[in-house]
Amino acid sequence: MKSIQENKLDNPVWNSLSEIHKGFVIDYKGTKFYNPDYCPFGGFINSQSTLDASDQYAVSAENFFIVGEKPQIANSLKIVKELVCLQMIIYNKIELSINEDIVELTQEHNDQLVHLVNLVQPGYFKNKTASLGNYHGIFKENQLVAITGERMRMNDFTEVSAIITHPDHTGKGYAKQLIAHCVNNIFSENKTPYLHVVESNIGAIALYEKLGFVTRRKMSFWNISKNQ
Repeated sequence: MKSIQENKLDNPVWNSLSEIHKGFVIDYKGTKFYNPDYCPFGGFINSQSTLDASDQYAVSAENFFIVGEKPQIANSLKIVKELVCLQMIIYNKIELSINEDIVELTQEHNDQLVHLVNLVQPGYFKNKTASLGNYHGIFKENQLVAITGERMRMNDFTEVSAIITHPDHTGKGYAKQLIAHCVNNIFSENKTPYLHVVESNIGAIALYEKLGFVTRRKMSFWNISKNQ
């Protein structure tokens, strides 16, 4: 069942940094960014504000993303690419038997966590990203081989993120069990889970749809770096 608050998902970074994650915000009055130690994302309600905001943020983040509509950026910067994602949402708990031992990840696992994400999906995950939400993993022979966690968080919505399996351990059902575990935990907090997936990632989209996610809209992640 759709929530009347669902329009907040149209601007997920801004609303996360205005609600649950306001402690991580760098606020440029019209554009809000996460502290780059945690997440290289920004969002805005005033596109004119992104001109100065992006220039100032680039001092501490050489490569970052603005999420949503196309931002205005300073001449010192360039848009490297527009990453078009599907924003998918799920409205019901996932009924799935979990036969793997799912471990709640803590600070002692952080090095393995950061390594695994950047091995498979470099560019997003920072040393403190795991502080944004709950992360869970599956270990085999003391090696972290699959993870799923939470990134952007609002009062009513939590983003499922870092759905990663080590290339040597794919095809074993780890991802769907971790997603189910994460999604059901979010529902138990009376929040609605959602996620972002690159629109060309057909395999992942098929898995998410099978688990009950539906596409809500497309969402652009504008990758910005210094113009060298």
